[in-house]
This record gives sequence, C-alpha cells and structure tokens, in this order.
Amino acid sequence: MLRQVLHRGLRTCFSRLGHFIASHPVFFASAPVLISILLGASFSRYQVEESVEHLLAPQHSLAKIERNLVNSLFPVNRSKHRLYSDLQTPGRYGRVIVTSFQKANMLDQHHTDLILKLHAAVTRIQVPRPGFNYTFAHICILNNDKTCIVDDIVHVLEELKNARATNRTNFAITYPITHLKDGRAVYNGHQLGGVTVHSKDRVKSAEAVQLTYYLQSINSLNDMVAERWESSFCDTVRLFQKSNSKVKMYPYTSSSLREDFQKTSRVSERYLVTSLILVVTMAILCCSMQDCVRSKPWLGLLGLVTISLATLTAAGIINLTGGKYNSTFLGVPFVMLGHGLYGTFEMLSSWRKTREDQHVKERTAAVYADSMLSFSLTTAMYLVTFGIGASPFTNIEAARIFCCNSCIAIFFNYLYVLSFYGSSLVFTGYIENNYQHSIFCRKVPKPEALQEKPAWYRFLLTARFSEDTTEGEEANTYESHLLVCFLKRYYCDWITNTYVKPFVVLFYLIYISFALMGYLQVSEGSDLSNIVATATQTIEYTTAQQKYFSNYSPVIGFYIYESIEYWNTSVQEDVLEYTKGFVRISWFESYLNYLRKLNVSTGLPKKNFTDMLRNSFLKAPQFSHFQEDIIFSKKYNDEVDVVASRMFLVAKTMETNREELYDLLETLRRLSVTSKVKFIVFNPSFVYMDRYASSLGAPLHNSCISALFLLFFSAFLVADSLINVWLTLTVVSVEFGVIGFMTLWKVELDCISVLCLIYGINYTIDNCAPLLSTFVLGKDFTRTKWVKNALEVHGVAILQSYLCYIVGLIPLAAVPSNLTCTLFRCLFLIAFVTFFHCFAILPVILTFLPPSKKKRKEKKNPENREEIECVEMVDIDSTRVVDQITTV
Repeated sequence: MLRQVLHRGLRTCFSRLGHFIASHPVFFASAPVLISILLGASFSRYQVEESVEHLLAPQHSLAKIERNLVNSLFPVNRSKHRLYSDLQTPGRYGRVIVTSFQKANMLDQHHTDLILKLHAAVTRIQVPRPGFNYTFAHICILNNDKTCIVDDIVHVLEELKNARATNRTNFAITYPITHLKDGRAVYNGHQLGGVTVHSKDRVKSAEAVQLTYYLQSINSLNDMVAERWESSFCDTVRLFQKSNSKVKMYPYTSSSLREDFQKTSRVSERYLVTSLILVVTMAILCCSMQDCVRSKPWLGLLGLVTISLATLTAAGIINLTGGKYNSTFLGVPFVMLGHGLYGTFEMLSSWRKTREDQHVKERTAAVYADSMLSFSLTTAMYLVTFGIGASPFTNIEAARIFCCNSCIAIFFNYLYVLSFYGSSLVFTGYIENNYQHSIFCRKVPKPEALQEKPAWYRFLLTARFSEDTTEGEEANTYESHLLVCFLKRYYCDWITNTYVKPFVVLFYLIYISFALMGYLQVSEGSDLSNIVATATQTIEYTTAQQKYFSNYSPVIGFYIYESIEYWNTSVQEDVLEYTKGFVRISWFESYLNYLRKLNVSTGLPKKNFTDMLRNSFLKAPQFSHFQEDIIFSKKYNDEVDVVASRMFLVAKTMETNREELYDLLETLRRLSVTSKVKFIVFNPSFVYMDRYASSLGAPLHNSCISALFLLFFSAFLVADSLINVWLTLTVVSVEFGVIGFMTLWKVELDCISVLCLIYGINYTIDNCAPLLSTFVLGKDFTRTKWVKNALEVHGVAILQSYLCYIVGLIPLAAVPSNLTCTLFRCLFLIAFVTFFHCFAILPVILTFLPPSKKKRKEKKNPENREEIECVEMVDIDSTRVVDQITTV
C-alpha cells in the first residue's frame, strides 16, 4: 500500500513540474543554453594529461613503494650502466630495432657496418638552442670516467668489426651472455633477436638488433632538450631508413606511448563528425511521420542538442576544477547518447498517448507524470554506479576520471531534459494544436483547399484534422508513424505467436552457451598497446619486440636491502637458491667464482671479507663496473659494512604471455615474504601489472554491488517489487552475454572494456525497466495481452534510441585506433544484446513466467443496472397494447 501511495505521489509531483515548465517555457529553454555557454567556454583552453602511468597504472600499489625504496638505495643515473632495459625508471630514451625484410643475418659485415653507421648518425644529432647546440654527448648518461654510456651491443659489434678487419677467427658471440675483450660479461638477450645458435650458445645469426640511448632529465631545461632530441632521433632513423631500403627500422622513444595514446583523439575527429551527422539524420527520421502536423522532426534534433549541452557543461566543469583531457573521454558522448536519447524518445512516446483536445499544459503535465518517474530512477542508477566508480575506491585514475565526467554529464543531462527538452516539447505542442506545419511552422490548410495543388504539395501538407475524425479514429492518429504501425500491427502478434516461442527459447539457450564459452576464456589486458592508435610507433615497435625479443622476460632487479652475512656460505647458497631458474646477469655469482679462482675462502670474518670486496673492485678490472651494485657503509671504528646490494635476473619466458609475467611477479613476491634474506624485486612494468586485476575489476565490482543495493532499496519505491527481480535477472543475463561475446571477439578485460561494462548495467536498466514495469503492473487480461501492450507503449522509444545509437557507433569501427576499436565492440555488444532481450527474450519468457494475470470476468452488479421505463406500443388497427420493460 505504501508503495502505491509513493508511486502516486511522485507522479503527482512530476505532473505539477510539467505544468510549471509548460507555463514558463522560455525561461526553461534559455537557462540551460546560457549555463552551457558560460561553463563550456572554459573548455577552449583545456589541458591534456601527459602521464600515461598516472592514468593507467594502479594508484596504490606495492610496486610504487618498491620503486621509491630502490631509488633511495641506488642512484637512477647509474642504474642504466649496463642498459639491460628500463631497470628502475623509464626516464628519457631513444630506442630502435633494426631488422631486414629478407630475414638476413644482422651480424654479417654489411649489416654490422650499417648499424654502426646508424649509431654514428644518432650520436651526431643536434638540438639547437639559443647560443648552443646540444648533442647526444651533452645530454647522455655519463659513466664513471665521464664518458657517455652506450649500449653494450655497440661494443660487441665494434669488436666484431675489428676482428674481421684483422682476420681474427677466435672472436665469438655467445647468447644470452657474451664476454668482451676487457673481460666483462654482458647480457645481450634484449639486444639480439631472432637468434640462431651453435653448440655452447655461440651465435650463428641474428635477425634483429636493438639499440638504446638513455638521456638525462635532471631539470626542466634538460628534459625539454631531451624531448626534442627524441623527436630528432625518430626523424634521423626515418631518413636512414629511406636511404637503406633493404632494412626495416622501428624507432621508439619515451614519448611515443603518450603521443600515440593522445593521437586517438586526433584521428577520431572526422569519424565523430560523421557519427554526429548520421545520428542527427536518424533522430529526425525517427521522429517524422506522414502527418505534417503531428510529425516532430525538430524534437529529434533538439534531443541531440540537449545531450550536447549537457556534455559541454560537464566538460567545462571538469576543466574549471583542474581536470585534464585524455583519449578515454571519447566514450563519454556515447554514454550520454544512450541515456539521453531514450529519455527524450520516451517523452515523445508519452506525448502521443495524450488527448489532442487537451491544452498543451495539461498534455505536458501528463507526459511528465507518465515518463519522468522511470527516467529519474534510471538516472539515479547511472549516478550511483558511476559515482562509485568516481570514488577513491577506484585505483585506476583513467577509470575514476571517466566515471566522474560521466556523472556530471548525466546529472546535467537529466536537468536539461526536464527543462530544455520539456520546453521544446511545449513549443512543438503549440505548433501542433494550431495545426501548423511541423517543419515550416505555417498554418496547414484543410484538404478541400488543396485539391487544385500539385500532388507533391498535397503530400507535404498531408494532415488529419480533429473535426474530420470520429472519436474512435482520434486515438489512432499516430498510427501512421512507421515504427508504431510496425510494432502494433505486425511485430507484437508475431513475437507472441505460439510457434515462434520455441525458436526464441532455443536461440536464448544458444546465446547462453556461447556466452559461457567466452566467459570461461576471459583474459585481463594490461598491454598498453591496446589503448593507442594503430599504425603508430608504439604498435610497430611492440610487434617487432614481441616477434624478435620475447625469449626472455624483462630484466628484474633483485635488491637485498639489509646487511647480511655475505661471507657466510649458507647465506650465499640461500641467495643463489632464491634466484634459481633465472639467468643471473650481475656481480654476485661472478664475484664468488672470482674469489674461488683466487683460492680465497668465503668463510673469512666479516671485516676481512668486506675489505677484500672493496679492494677487489679496485684491482680487478672485470668487476670495477659493479661498484654501483653494492652500497658500503663506514662505521665509527673504520669497519666497513655492506648495507644493500642487487643483482639483475632474467627469466626464460615469453613476454607476449602476460599470464606468465603475472605468475612470475607473484612467485617472487611470495618468496620475498618467506625468505630468510630481506629482498624486493622490481621492474618498471610491474607498476602497471601490480594488482592490475584487482584494481581493474574494482570499479565494475563496486558498481555492480551498488546497483544491486539500489535495486533492492528502490523496491520500496516502485509499485511492485517483482519489477526489480526481473530487472536484476535481465541485467545479469545481459552482462554475462556481453562479457562472453566480448572475449570471443578478442576484447580483453582492460580499462576501456570495464568502463563499458559499467555503462552496460545502466543501459540495460534504461531500456528494460519501463517495459517490465508496464507488464508487471498490468492487471486482468492475459500475459500475452500485457506483453503486447508493453511493447506498443515503450517499444517505439526503445527502437528509436537503438537505431540512433547503432548508427552513431558504426563510424567508430573505422577509426584506426585500438582504443576506439575496443569501445566500438563493447558498446555494440551492449546495445545488441540489450535489444535482443527487450524485443525477443523478455516478450517470450514473460508470457509463461510470473507474475500471473487473471482473466477479466463479467460480473453483474446490481448498482450498475440501467432501467428503461415502460413503453406502450399501440397497434392502430387493433386495440392490442404491448407493455415492455427492459433492464440493461
């Protein structure tokens, strides 16, 4: 009883609101426009988010804490000494992969000379600044002897060239660790790719070579010069590529990911304009009909204007509050399109159900009472689900900012639909009541005045006047609308046909089967190339790297951050045991072997061991460059202690298999907790992978929980709690199918797809809630009758919004970007699966599942009897009189 009272009370409130807006249409039409112009003007000076890590890496993760600890122990500049890979922080760098179109050996004489020429050209790059020209020597990372640190593969190639020049045949390159003439052992697993080896790991050929140039960025000037050097580096590589067409080069810099991520916005511009034109055209067509008076093409256009004003207002607020633009915002207009269009089409559908002889204010009040309650509840669902996603519980900044922007846009869209679109409905209502043309706003003459006009003129001015229609025909004045006619005359009877239902149920079982098959194969995507534009440096370089350099994992830093008994044999064995199964490319094992060669016992006292450790670095050239891997601390009694040390590990794995990297990270983490030696492991890629799965699923998980809670508590507000039960089951079915088919369509569970799934919850509720509400609240008759009635009442609005939405999505499929490709596939699946449920699954299932409907029985009520008095019929030819009393 309480639910019915609340329901009637809310309808009354919205009815009065509609009457009030209809009384002041000019104010409510102009206020949203002024607010949008004032707030949206600030968006002309928007800022772009530069840091991809800030957007896509989990904000609170153990990897970031580990990075801070590593940076505090070991200087960043000296951490790139061997240039294995990005050991601690990516910083500024330029990188190029050199390979051949014909899979030639890059270590032969021709290609070796070519690579060394490229290296010389890179080192001669100049960045002009006022009064000085910067070269690589000015901004490179310096060695201990104040010379530029270059990639070890350059030294290998130089020694190979010298050996050929002097006809030395004893020089051999081993893989993945080789030795230089100074005795140093260097790791080349990430510099030589596509390697074919002889016995004892001797390299026979290599299909690719990778060179890396690290730059300093210690201050703003240095960082600006380094950024320009990176741009010149890419230009130099391209020019070198043109002059040497037989080789293929893939340049990549620290700025490539950011530039390619933001490039999606630039390449999407013309496709978004095309999408806008298509949506405008379809919206106008969906609101048009043959009757030129009752047609509402302007309302289709003004519905999109309403959405645009709300989006512009939200963008202005985000910009004024310090928010920065990023390419994920491309999905916000499509979130607005799905929600806003359905609300406007639902209002238009309610307008068609009002009586034409009523005043415009009364008709507007009836529209608000009929449509605004469901629209308000679905808007509240949007605000709650996206609001949870915008909360601090969301650990990925890109998802949080997207949800925040969507919340603001949806809130203003709700206000603008109430005010701006409602006022537009009032203006078009006056045009209709005055029998003016819906496009040209001229008075439409009656049919008899058009007899002498041409056929095309009569067609344009076709209209039905109320005085020419009977009372029964007045209710069917809008049936000339194509979609209304299609649903009422054809589709409703066909979908509820007894012979159609078994095929629909069978099709639903097939749908569940394929969805389950895809759901069991869901994979998490943390590959950053999934968010950038295609045919870019990032995609080309990543593809080449995975093809040629995927034999070994990224170099993992193994950091011991406590003073341990290095002279103790058991401790040494523990450390070596922890790193078992990895390729150790650092000082610890090599140094122990060096001591053993000198016949030095590792069981020396602590002081003697540390002294020998320091002295050996000074006397043994092959270990002099390992000084940066050990931190010494001098105590008050001149005793030296080892505070921290590190080594670098490489696992024999596949970089293309993200699951292996996840497992590797988790294994090392568990080992660091249970081991006797306190150590941490780190690589910059861990910042993106660490807790990525939990951080990624958190917004969706929290949004689902909040949606369920809102559905539960709103059960006390809706007229029947069974509506929420059906709505929950429908949302689960749609989301399950979308996730399954998304996986089968090769879409991974990444930031973009999770945001789309959050939107899918609301999109489903948007379209299915009014349909289910009308069916559940229907009394008497049969289930089939109320299914038909629900489709006739709300099916047109669902179909109109679906057509406009799909037409708007189609251009996204052609955008050359992985981000928009993921966006298109997810949003298309959400729209298609929801449409399938609204027009096939629910109409069939509801005909034989609860709630039950009682057939109306004719009851004779004595109070409703009408008596006709006695009528005397006298036959003129006789005196017979017939008395008759009739009771109805």
